[in-house]
This record gives sequence, C-alpha cells and structure tokens, in this order.
Amino acid sequence: MMIGDGSRNGRSLFMFSIVAMFIPGGCKSLDSSQKAWSLIHGFSEGDMEPKSVMDVALIPIVEPLDGAPGTSDKTNHTTKPRKKTMTSVYLKFFEATSDGKNRKCKFCGQSYSISTATGNLGRHLSNRHPGYDKPDDSVSTPISQPIVVKKPQTQVKGSHVDLDHLNWLLIKWLISASLPPPTFEEKWLSNSFKFLNPTVQIWSSEKFQAVLDEVFKSMREDIRCMLANLTSKVSITLDFWTSYQQICYMSISCQWIDEHWSFRKLLLDISRVPSPYGGSEIYHTLIKVLELYNLESRVLSCTHDSSTNGFHAFHNLKEDLDSQKTNPFCYVPCVAHALNSVIDDGLRSTKSVIAKIREFALEINSSSELTEEFNQFSTNYQEGNWKLPLDVSLRWSGTYQMLDIARKAGKTMETIIRKHDKTLGRLLLTSTEKNVINLIHAYLEPFYKTTNDMCTNKLPTVGLVLFFMDHISETIIACRESPHSPDWLKNAAIEMATKVRCYNDQVSNIFTYMTAILDPRIKIELIPQSLNLDNYLEEARSHFVRNYTTTHFPSMTTPYGSTQELEDGGSNVSFAEEIARKRRRASMGTATDELTQYLSEPTAPIPIDVLEWWKVNSTRYPRLSVMARDFLAVQATSMAPEDLFCSKGDEVERAKQSIPYSSIQCVLCVRSWTECGRKLKYKSTEIDYERLMELAGAGECSRVF
Repeated sequence: MMIGDGSRNGRSLFMFSIVAMFIPGGCKSLDSSQKAWSLIHGFSEGDMEPKSVMDVALIPIVEPLDGAPGTSDKTNHTTKPRKKTMTSVYLKFFEATSDGKNRKCKFCGQSYSISTATGNLGRHLSNRHPGYDKPDDSVSTPISQPIVVKKPQTQVKGSHVDLDHLNWLLIKWLISASLPPPTFEEKWLSNSFKFLNPTVQIWSSEKFQAVLDEVFKSMREDIRCMLANLTSKVSITLDFWTSYQQICYMSISCQWIDEHWSFRKLLLDISRVPSPYGGSEIYHTLIKVLELYNLESRVLSCTHDSSTNGFHAFHNLKEDLDSQKTNPFCYVPCVAHALNSVIDDGLRSTKSVIAKIREFALEINSSSELTEEFNQFSTNYQEGNWKLPLDVSLRWSGTYQMLDIARKAGKTMETIIRKHDKTLGRLLLTSTEKNVINLIHAYLEPFYKTTNDMCTNKLPTVGLVLFFMDHISETIIACRESPHSPDWLKNAAIEMATKVRCYNDQVSNIFTYMTAILDPRIKIELIPQSLNLDNYLEEARSHFVRNYTTTHFPSMTTPYGSTQELEDGGSNVSFAEEIARKRRRASMGTATDELTQYLSEPTAPIPIDVLEWWKVNSTRYPRLSVMARDFLAVQATSMAPEDLFCSKGDEVERAKQSIPYSSIQCVLCVRSWTECGRKLKYKSTEIDYERLMELAGAGECSRVF
C-alpha cells in the first residue's frame, strides 16, 4: 500500500503551529499581528480591507453538513460591565470574567480573584510579560479575520468568509498521523486545548469525519480526471490485510511512466473485501475500482502477494481481459513476500539464539548506562560504530542486526553481559550458539544485500529482481551441496530452494521475459537461464511488431481494408497500393531492427538510472521506447519493499490496523495523495497549508511560552 509515510518532523511542525495558534495575544504587538495577516492575505499595512473574492483562497468555508453538529463553531464573546472602577495602571491589562468574581490577564488568560491587590497584578505583568507597558504596544482581544475564498466560476453571488485555521491544521495532523476523527473525543486532549485557550472551538468528531469525506471525494475526482489523460499502459499492485475489527481490506495502487520518463505511483483505493474474502469477492471489488477510474482496458499487469484467493481473482481477471482481446495482461507474484518467506525458512533453526540477542539489544536500548557502555566497549575493541537505539524489530532488518551484533560486536556483548551477570547472565551465548550465528550470518549475507538493494533502489525493475533471485538460487544450491554445511543448515536450504523454485515457475513466462529484456542493464545476457528460451525471443518480436509498430504510429496504420486483405493481394490491388504495401513491409523491418539493434548492444552498467537511459535513447528507438514505457512500469513487488523488510513497516502496519472502518478509506487515501504532492482539496478549493504555516511562523517567533 501506498500509505505511505508522513515524516515525524512534519507532524511535529503542524502540532507546534497548532499550539502557537491557541495563545491569545501572547507578547506580540498588534503591529506584528497585522504584519502576519498581511503575509497571509496580501494586505498592505495601510489597507487591511480584504481583497476581491476572486483572490486565491487559503481556507474554504465549511458549510453546515448533515449529521455534523457544530458547523459554525464561532462564538461572540462579550464582557459584562466591570463591578469595580479601574483606577490602577495595571487594571487595563486585565478584564473581569463573566461572573464578576475574577480578573483575567489579557495576555495569557491567567485568572485572579477580583479582590487581589493590584500590586500582585503588577508583579504578574512584570514577571510573565516584560515590556507590557511600552507605549507602542496595545492590548486587544484577538478578532477573527476574514479569509478570502475563491469564488467558483458557476456561482454568481460572492462566498461568505470564515476563519477555521486551527481545525484545518488539525485535519492535516489527522491525515499525516493516520488518526481517526474520534481522537479529539479524548478527554485530556480536549482539556489541553482548553488550558491553552478556553475560547477555542474544536469541531466535533462527526464534523471532522464529514469534512474528511468531502476532501476524499474532491481529490478522488481530480485523480480520476488526471488518469483519463494518460497515454501509456498502467500496472496495478494489490496489498491485503485484516484490521482489528476483523475486516479484510485491499489497497489498489497503479503505476506508470509518464512522457517525461518519470515513474509515477498512485493509490487508487482502500476497499473492503466482502465475506467470505474469496477470489470472487476480490475480483468484483477490483473490477469496481478499475471501472471507477476507467482503467479496465489499460491495465497491463497486476502484482499480488501470492495468496491463494488473490491468485484465483487474478486468473479470473486475466480471462476477462483476454476475452475482450484489448491488451495482453499478466499477473506477477510479489518477490518481496516470496523472499521474506524464504528467509524465514533459513532462520527457523536459529530463532532461540536470535531471541537471546534481541533481549540483550532491548536491555541496551532501555538503559542509558548500558548504551554508554556499549559505545565505549565497541570503540575499545574496534568493533565498529553502531547506530543507537538498535533496530530490534521482528522484521528482517532487525533480525539481521541481531546477527550482526553477535558476529561483529561479540566481545562487547560478552563483556557487558559478564559485568552485569546477575541481570544479564542468562543471555550469555555458548560456543555452539556462536558457531551457529557465524554460519547463518555468512549464509544470509547475500539475502540481506539483496533486500537492502531492493529497499534503496528507486525503481527495482522485474529484470533486476530476477537477476537477484537467480543469484539467491545459486547461493541456496551451493549451501545445500557443500560438504561443510551442517545438516540443520542443509535442511533449511532444501526448504528454501523449494520456495524459490515455486516463485521462478510463476514468473517464467513470455510477459516477464519481455519486461526483463527491456531493462538495458539486463537484456538477454543477465536474465536467468530458465527464462532465456529461443521461442520467447521470437514471441517478443511478434508482440513488438503487432502492438508497437502501428498502434502508436498513425503513419503505419492501414487507411482502408484490413492488413490481411493486403497480404492476400488480389486482382483489384492498384499500383499505388502495391507501393504502399512495400513501404509498410520496409517499416515493419525497421521496427523489428530496433529490437535487434537494442539487444545486440552491450548491457548498461548496473548503477545507471534505467528511465534516464531510455529518455536519452528514445530517439534511437522511437517504437521500442514506447513498449519500454509500458513494461518497465510492471512492479516486482506488491508493496514498498521497506514496508515489509524494515522497521518502517511497523508504523505502516499500526496505521492500517488501528483505523476504524468509518475513516480508513478517506484517511489513508488522502494521506497517500498528499504525500505524492497533490494539494488537499475541499470541494472546489485547494487548502494552501504553506501560507497557513507562514502565518503560524510569523507569530511564533515573538511569543514567550
């Protein structure tokens, strides 16, 4: 799923801005406040009137929504007549509360009894608000300023204006943190808001949900229109999971390469799969989404997690698309899931030893004293520099780091355990366990390098992945046949080889062959031997000529009659048509020669950017480059590799598991779309968070908390 991940720094910045907006006045002068409003609205200091309603909007009006109470959320606060004449110089900086029993500081809201001596009030002002009595400062109650809203072209009457900066920042926070709207029903979170500013009005969870739903619909419609203009084929990927409510979900994403040779990826939907979650239910759910975006005739491939139900669904989809005879279609098993399962088989015999090392790492992470000792001893023993806290996740990256600790920082680990024998003595590794770790670490090192490359590679193509899997297969065979491998490791290698062979059988077809050879780093030279068949090359030529020498080039299409009629000849064929036929055949030969010429050249270096290579060479291969744009978008994994192999996946998994059914679609989809660079949109208005953050930034620098 592309759920991708909003940065913690970004979420913290939004929360800091939210807190800043709570402070009613602070130590900021009115002049500075006016400058801040000028920044966001484009007002001059001498002219604070709002501009025309045709100006670009920052915050849209949230009209009253059915089932969403508190749509206005704006309250006019009036101060009752004061009971006591304000004779002291300090009293003008305080105002009486509505009950007349207390005075409240206009800067920070601190309350004092009405009978409090004015000297105490003066000390409060001097200590908390130094400079309060400067002649150029003035105190005023913050007044909601109007936000200019862009008038939709279909409207004749100008829109009203509203200020809901805080609630829109909270909307952004909910999306970035993947939290459901009921988060704001938590009592102590609400109390925290009231502590900062008792007058703040936060939307109800129902209204937050209604606004999120509208944002989702608005953005989805924009994406649907954008996809309608694509000129290339698309590939889709599916990911499945079950939430805490025991609801089965399927995320559907599409990938393509645009005309500028940039790889694009977009989440289409988070769909609930109806019970009993079988192949038929998955198929109909998928078709519904593809039809919504009008993509059913442009899908080239589908990458899935190799589940049995998914396999049946994709088989039905292939039969359906093949029957329409529109485009070829193929389903591809996810290499990340396959490789993760293979690695699990390799680790099965060593789990008890790895558990002891992980327990040691947890102790290091939880104690500053042990952390310092770990750094000190690893430096003294020259056992490398370690990034702390240690990765203790149960995913492959964390497990391999456990092997790394025992293998590369063994002296450090043993010294600390012996020093704290009473609490850590049970974690001391025996000589047999150390030998096991050394063997499994060396054996699995190629697996770690492969997964690390997949996680860091901008575009892990099918060709590159098949190249890696071929090397993995050779590693397993070498271990299984080595006389030096212990029986427990040979047995693990046998199970691993079975799963690798199963994956290879699923991907050994003409479709993946064509995808692989279009990677200029792989071509025919580096594809697995099991895939390098002569008949595949001939089929690839036929597919290229059939689909990429006429469809994409109008000059080569037949203006009248069918191609078969021309080939059959006939007494009624004119001399002009004979000439045209010869030229078409010459063009066909040229097209075929593009593929021949491409394959005859040496492979490109592995580190190159594949898409940049094709961008530069597309003029040399005008027809073949069109085919490459389609096929290089085919994904080898159904999810981001780092979400499966690295600790980052834990955060993604928590988000997917914890959001209720009422919110999961809009929250995760909108989050993914904004992370792809799309603006948050409410109906016809884009929310300009950058300008909103400028407003918050202009006010935060002079406040004293």
